[in-house]
Amino acid sequence: MPSNPTILAFDTSAAHCAAALLRDGQILAEQREPMLRGQAERLMVLLEEMLAEHGLSWSDLDAIGVGVGPGNFTGIRVSVSAARGLALGLGIPAIGVNRFEVVTNFSEAAGLPCVSAPQDKIYVQEADQDPRMIEMTEAQNLGQPLIFDPEDFNPTATIAKIAAARVDEDYPRPAPLYIKSADAAPARDAPPQITP
Repeated sequence: MPSNPTILAFDTSAAHCAAALLRDGQILAEQREPMLRGQAERLMVLLEEMLAEHGLSWSDLDAIGVGVGPGNFTGIRVSVSAARGLALGLGIPAIGVNRFEVVTNFSEAAGLPCVSAPQDKIYVQEADQDPRMIEMTEAQNLGQPLIFDPEDFNPTATIAKIAAARVDEDYPRPAPLYIKSADAAPARDAPPQITP
């Protein structure tokens, strides 16, 4: 693996489709498109456009960096499955980076990394504990400053840099970081009768 790997990083764990391209230790490009849905259709097109704009092809990549959440259930699945498929097809590693790591690496302030969650709650990860979703008032009583990333923040440049630092390490395949269960529920209506 080269000392300055070429990394394509992407994230769809929030209401966006975002990507960044890192080469020789520098971010060549980053893009974030706000969207509530449609990430699955847009992601691969965005990645191909980003590579083409810089005269690169898939075979020029040394690794994939991917945001694994927490965040939107479906969005996380989109990114993680794309990263695993690309890694398998290209024969390169895919490195998952969670949003708490992004917040910690991006922010210069010390405190508890937090990610906004539905219903006015937040995801937190305290030292040596599993992440959890709690009320904001509970988080404020934990005795540490709460650190969030900025509004409309593109996490993928940070994901790319973290992935580049880990590229020679033996990391497991990316897996979604789900903290709360999916909002989807089985239909209440009985399924239709199918006659032979």
